[in-house]
Amino acid sequence: MNHYHHTIGVGATDELSLRVSVASLVRVLFKNPQDGQIMLALERTATLREKAGIRNVTVSVKPFGGGVRLTNPELMKKMIGNFHYDSERSRREKDFRIQIAPSSWEMIKNICRDQKIPEYRILDDSPERELEEEFEDSLNVKITPLRYRLKKLGMIIHEKPEKTNSVRAPDQPTVRIYYLFEAEIVDSDLVLKIILNSQKYSDHDLQEIVWEDVRKGGKGRANGTLVLPFDKLKKLYHSLPSDRDGKPVVFGDHYFENNVISILG
Repeated sequence: MNHYHHTIGVGATDELSLRVSVASLVRVLFKNPQDGQIMLALERTATLREKAGIRNVTVSVKPFGGGVRLTNPELMKKMIGNFHYDSERSRREKDFRIQIAPSSWEMIKNICRDQKIPEYRILDDSPERELEEEFEDSLNVKITPLRYRLKKLGMIIHEKPEKTNSVRAPDQPTVRIYYLFEAEIVDSDLVLKIILNSQKYSDHDLQEIVWEDVRKGGKGRANGTLVLPFDKLKKLYHSLPSDRDGKPVVFGDHYFENNVISILG
């Protein structure tokens, strides 16, 4: 299986021109210990980017969660035909971020819908691994399922190809599938850490942390949290003109990625 996995190529070709990204997104909620208001925790990510020789650090807000992992790429190839991973990193991590022939898109959707059928089970959509990694990156804490209650909400399919700003495959036309989950934080100490991190670090602080990391030879990334009233953010998004659906939103001083709307309901 490992040998086969490494025979799958990397990158777009004339034939494999459509990028597919399948991810699990998590609506992380908790009650404000002060007034009982339902709060939404989002992840802030500061990333060093370089374009045309110019380096800058961008900070964006997005849901917790991340890439779904392919557990059976051999079966995948038998079902949809030839495909590539979108990058060497995706191949190394077996992320479901792949380049396909546009004609394979319908089969991809059917596979993702039929994950309850054992013979179609070629991916792991559980967000627990990503939650553990992201909470450690953002808060430097270890979380376990005992600290939150997780439930699955459903699935969203974005049919229209949009150019991605991913560093793995910049500007590649991408269609997306999101598995949606909700995680209710039930650990009071963890709730406090989330709130304090959101209050302590501004976007500018995260940018400075990235530049310092780069000076020390690091990868140029920093993570934090952002806490907002769930209903307030939901009303904001629902008040936007319909022609802005799926586009990034600036709220306050923060740049929200276009997948935030997917977890608001």
